[in-house]
Amino acid sequence: MFASHRFTVRRRALAAAGTAVALALALAACGSSDGSSAMPGMNHGSTHSSASPSASSPMGDMPGMDHMAAAGPGLSDSQDGYRLTSPETTLASGKPGAYRFTISGSDGNPVTVFTLEQTQRMHFYAIRSDLTGFQHIHPVMAPDGTWTADLAALTPGTWRMFTSFTPDSGSGKGKDLVLSRTVTVPGNAADTPLPAPATTAEVDGYTITVKGRPMAGMAHPLTVSVTKDGKPVADLQPYLDTYAHLTAFHEGDQAFAHLHPTTEVTGDNGGPDLAFHAELPTAGNWRLFLQFQTGGKLHTAALTLNIG
Repeated sequence: MFASHRFTVRRRALAAAGTAVALALALAACGSSDGSSAMPGMNHGSTHSSASPSASSPMGDMPGMDHMAAAGPGLSDSQDGYRLTSPETTLASGKPGAYRFTISGSDGNPVTVFTLEQTQRMHFYAIRSDLTGFQHIHPVMAPDGTWTADLAALTPGTWRMFTSFTPDSGSGKGKDLVLSRTVTVPGNAADTPLPAPATTAEVDGYTITVKGRPMAGMAHPLTVSVTKDGKPVADLQPYLDTYAHLTAFHEGDQAFAHLHPTTEVTGDNGGPDLAFHAELPTAGNWRLFLQFQTGGKLHTAALTLNIG
């Protein structure tokens, strides 16, 4: 299990004593310029892959039982009186699909008023249990509070669907929340081993280099440098009020963390170095996904970072 209740209590006690530790759990907005970023190629290897249900957290992989997996960040379907519900427990393999969901408040009614967070009211992630198949989407809400996230084609296995939002009314007004549920995509599922930890990654001709050694449960600066053909890149475009978006998923339980950008946006001349506030709450391997934009095109790089 990702983190125990005792761990949470201990962290709160440390915070009360003046320890400068703040868990970065809120998801920042990201996606492509058309509102979504589907990464069918971010599968660790050239073959289709996903973890079978038996390879993941036993409770996290049971549709309808997600509320029990409350130990890790974002692994519960309820928090502080808010609940994520969805009629979707399975989605078809090999073709685009729609994931419909509702966020209800403590009164049981759908929440329809949300604060804009980096230009969006809702941020949605889909990630397979072996941390492949990353998709990042901005769903659309109907007047009755039903959201629809249009997903690119999914491969067989167990997927976790994350929602990140900030209510603009009710008991949770102004509070960042992350809720999730799992769905099953039927078919022949096979694990893909997580790539070994590395400090560099390649995407679309760009080289991403991560500098810094965060420790579990401790706030720490992290720098990402972007180069192309060995030369520093200085033409990153603003992307949802930032130059780059960095998210992380923990190997084994899929717990989520967002690494907040701290580099000031000053126009179409971002880079090559981008600063982030990093705090990954537990040790182990984390799969990082960095999204940045050049020439109107969104790029997504992935690498594995080991946290001691």
